[in-house]
Amino acid sequence: MFIYKYNTYVWYLLQSGCIYGYDSTMKNLIIVIALTLFVMIDGHCNAGEIKVIASIIPLADFAKQVGGDRVEVKLLLPPGASPHTYEPTPKSIKDVTDAKVFIKIGAGLEFWAEKIVKASGNRGLIIVDSSKGIQLIGDDHSHHPSPVTRHPSPHSYADPHIWLDPVVANDIVTKIEKALIEADPANVEFYKKNASLYREKLSQLDKEISDKIKTFRIKEYVTFHPAWGYFSKRYGLRVAGVIEEMPGKEPSPKHVARIGEEVKRIGSRVIFAEPQFNPKIAEAIARESGARVLYLDPIGGKKGRETYIEMMRYNVSVMESVMK
Repeated sequence: MFIYKYNTYVWYLLQSGCIYGYDSTMKNLIIVIALTLFVMIDGHCNAGEIKVIASIIPLADFAKQVGGDRVEVKLLLPPGASPHTYEPTPKSIKDVTDAKVFIKIGAGLEFWAEKIVKASGNRGLIIVDSSKGIQLIGDDHSHHPSPVTRHPSPHSYADPHIWLDPVVANDIVTKIEKALIEADPANVEFYKKNASLYREKLSQLDKEISDKIKTFRIKEYVTFHPAWGYFSKRYGLRVAGVIEEMPGKEPSPKHVARIGEEVKRIGSRVIFAEPQFNPKIAEAIARESGARVLYLDPIGGKKGRETYIEMMRYNVSVMESVMK
């Protein structure tokens, strides 16, 4: 961005006629002085921004909604990537080094987070653990759920996909609000106002989803990986089967056969895959069971679902098309 501004400014000075008539030495001097002032002014304009790192797209969107133009939000995971299989890069460590706030889901989703924070050496980093204080599905060990993280952690058997419940998302926004206020107490009212307005939108989204799902004839569905537990629990749905119970682990033939039976029993004739994972297994099961494959997106970032609210509306509309 800076290089673009720099080149544009030089072009303007040369084309505008502002330095016409001077010799080459004087022209160069004028350009240097002007660009020095430009850098000082441009740097001053951006100096007040709080640098925020978010692990996934929904968290980045929450930070932008609360922080507005007072934050510079960087996303660790590139669009289309899965947090279950992500590996930190030198650039991501550098981004965390320069950040004031780091927002993660927690609950073992970002199994790499501790490593990246430690490598950054950023001792003053404010870390937002979105799952803190949330009753996690599977965390009470009342049953034996399938692992949803690749690496052992204190939450190895807990479901980390809390953001897909808009009511829990409301709580995450409050955590982000508090972190930004801690990082930038001079603008406390700004963050409070933005957070309050966005929480109202999330409450409206919750009601909108609830009203639509009440009209569904089919209440069970099969998904590619176990991301939809909180969403289903909130709105009275049930995940009847999960193709890939652990990210990266191919299901056994016996498990595949069982999923096919569930698809037929439900009567929806649909398997929900996800754009972050290879759909080949889902497509094979769909062929065997006479079903078709549609896509639910738990991360977002694609056209039409760049924001969290857009993403959730997209997912509900896909469900509505086959479950109503």
